[in-house]
Amino acid sequence: MTDPRKVYGEALRKAKVLRSRRRRVWLGDKLEHPDDSDDMPRADDQPPEEPKNRSYVVPCATDFRDAVLELAERCGVNAGELARAVLLLMPNEVAQFADPGEPVPSDRETVILKSGANEGKNWRRKPRLQVRLGSGHNTAGVRRALALALAMDRGDYTVRIEDGRGPGSDQQLKEARSEITRLRYQIKAMSFEPLEQGIRSRADALYVLGFPPDTTPGADEIRKRYRKLAAIHHPDSGQGEHRRMSQLNEAVTKLTKRK
Repeated sequence: MTDPRKVYGEALRKAKVLRSRRRRVWLGDKLEHPDDSDDMPRADDQPPEEPKNRSYVVPCATDFRDAVLELAERCGVNAGELARAVLLLMPNEVAQFADPGEPVPSDRETVILKSGANEGKNWRRKPRLQVRLGSGHNTAGVRRALALALAMDRGDYTVRIEDGRGPGSDQQLKEARSEITRLRYQIKAMSFEPLEQGIRSRADALYVLGFPPDTTPGADEIRKRYRKLAAIHHPDSGQGEHRRMSQLNEAVTKLTKRK
């Protein structure tokens, strides 16, 4: 008599083999198997669809509309792309920028209707811009973004780009000025004290140029030392002094003149 456990085990083994074959076929040839639904990708595993753009009608003054279209043409884009760039890069600035508002009642344009019962008739309407952007915006926000773009183009508004991972430019400037002040104090502390009686001897000249006493530096060495010290003590350097610079010149003359 056949053991039921063996029959069940053999059937289970065949089912696993068949399932494995279907899996390999589906993975290799991209074939669908309705009876193998566990192998099919689920709907929630698919990437979400990108949000679709929608059309915004933005009422605005005629001058504003013409300025936006002119700026967009100069930039090689359309008004929607101009608004999108500002909204993406400066959302906080846009939210705080003043809305130029809708056109006044006397500011209207005449268009000819192209469809409907009144086709061919004139219609006076508010001047407008029509832009395509992602969903979630409002006409006032789009108008503010375009107004900000115009302000930047005129030079009335500037943008400062900073690395958000480090200190801002104001903090960096403050630290740089503090470091400059510290270095100036160090330079002043290490600089030679001007001689009250001026350069009278060779020893005085060696002292001013920073050479050890009783040494005989060569002409090239003297010129190199002079250039380094002159860059520090020249009155135009920002921390220089006329008296020290004069004594540097005297010291070079003293050491290089022929006996």
